[in-house]
Amino acid sequence: MNIITLDILSKAIANRVGIDMGEARRDAGFVMDVFGFQDRVIDNVLDPEDRQLFYILEEEGMLTTEREETTLYDGREWITYYWRLKKKNILKYAKDKNYSNRVLASNEAVCDISHGGIYSSLRENIWATRKRYNL
Repeated sequence: MNIITLDILSKAIANRVGIDMGEARRDAGFVMDVFGFQDRVIDNVLDPEDRQLFYILEEEGMLTTEREETTLYDGREWITYYWRLKKKNILKYAKDKNYSNRVLASNEAVCDISHGGIYSSLRENIWATRKRYNL
């Protein structure tokens, strides 16, 4: 039985999505609050804004959706949608640091942005343009 803690989910989000640990911890805290002690949660508990985070985590392989169909007493079909934690992937991503400090650039190349790497990769005239417009 795999147990997902706040620290594990925070590391997985930070590593996979490429955000800092503070933001990852806030997102992980929200997800953990929604799931509680369960592996599955009904979609209806989410606001549309909150659901966006779940969609991101689904794209990153940490959540999945499922549905159940039920026939009501009057013959109508009722569909219930759920979100489920993908625990094996979350545990893997918490250990995998290949995704941290990386961002996809516009030319589809992966650039390292740790320790100011992104600033050193910019051309000098970029800085002059910014100064000229007082940005």
